Amino acid sequence: MSTASQQHHLAIDAQSLREALDAHQRYLAGRAGGRRLNLTYADLANTSLEGVDLRDADLTGARLSGASLARSNLSRAILFGADLREADMRHVNLKRADLRGACMRGANLAGAELAGCDLREGRIALQDKLDGFRIIRHEHRPGELNYAVLSGADLSGAQMTGAVAMSSDFTDANLSGAILTGAKLMRAVLDGADLSNADLAGADLTGASMRRAVLTGVNFSQARLDDCDLTGVLRAPPTIFYVDDRSLTEVVAEHEQFCDTGGAKGAVLKMGEIDFRPMKTLKRRRLSGLNAPRSVFFGMDLEGCQFQGADLSGCDFRGANLREADLRGARFTAAQMARADLRGAKMGPLDLGENRFVRTDFSRASLRGADLRGASAPRARFLEAQMDGARVAGCDLSGAEMET
Repeated sequence: MSTASQQHHLAIDAQSLREALDAHQRYLAGRAGGRRLNLTYADLANTSLEGVDLRDADLTGARLSGASLARSNLSRAILFGADLREADMRHVNLKRADLRGACMRGANLAGAELAGCDLREGRIALQDKLDGFRIIRHEHRPGELNYAVLSGADLSGAQMTGAVAMSSDFTDANLSGAILTGAKLMRAVLDGADLSNADLAGADLTGASMRRAVLTGVNFSQARLDDCDLTGVLRAPPTIFYVDDRSLTEVVAEHEQFCDTGGAKGAVLKMGEIDFRPMKTLKRRRLSGLNAPRSVFFGMDLEGCQFQGADLSGCDFRGANLREADLRGARFTAAQMARADLRGAKMGPLDLGENRFVRTDFSRASLRGADLRGASAPRARFLEAQMDGARVAGCDLSGAEMET
């Protein structure tokens, strides 16, 4: 912060902060003596607020640089012009928070929820007896996210017009529907990010890495893409996908017939790099033994689908609904499964009889932000799997092979 801004920050002692936080908890619970937290322009640098419920709190202009806010709840909080540089904000809830003009240079927001938040440029004016209104400015321009870590963060629908996020890490982040018009994203890492229907008009993506990013419905008008790495990006699906001059719908039906008749009729589908998205849903379909490596199931409804013993290595299941799906013995090596919903899925070994079985294999798969709550995955393999932010409460992982 500049010298001019520092004089406006007010120190707060530990006892006063504790009392203010207690009063805020009573306010949120609707109990007597409750008072909404108001720490505008407070100096909270390097303060620990981990896991604290700060919903609806007013932290306008507060200095929170170096603070620990991991897993705290700041939904709908006002952080207009706040200094959050180098703050630990992993898995913080910032849904619909007002972050206009906030400075988050170097902050760690891995796995954070920022859906619908406002990250546009903003400035704060404070009245001064001698100088009239004085603008509080950060050392760098307001709205800065330079060098911030936002891997796996949920920024869906975020207002980020004019945001500055040079060299920031958005790996596997959800930026669907985000407004990034005029944003400065030079050298940013957007590998695997979901930018579906995002507005990047006039944005500067010079030197950015967008490998495997989802770019369906993105507005790139007048955007700068010089030296931008677009390797393996996922664009809009075709209207109809053909397999050997036959529609995918016919081929899938034939595979299902093979499963239903024990092989008496139909045929197994054995072909890689198929885009299943034109089918929109495979809910409760019977696709045991499917052999479709490196195929695309992005965002599809696969609830209750039977994939026992299938080869789905290298497939794209990002954001897919796999609730209650039967995945026993399936191969998901190197698959992309960020944000996939696997609640209640069966991922244990597939019994082949005579004491023989095949384990479900997620080796080298990306399960960042996936939901495995209540799933059954005994003896499954997760070697070298990326599971940052994955929810595993109630998941049976007995005997599973995992990195320690």
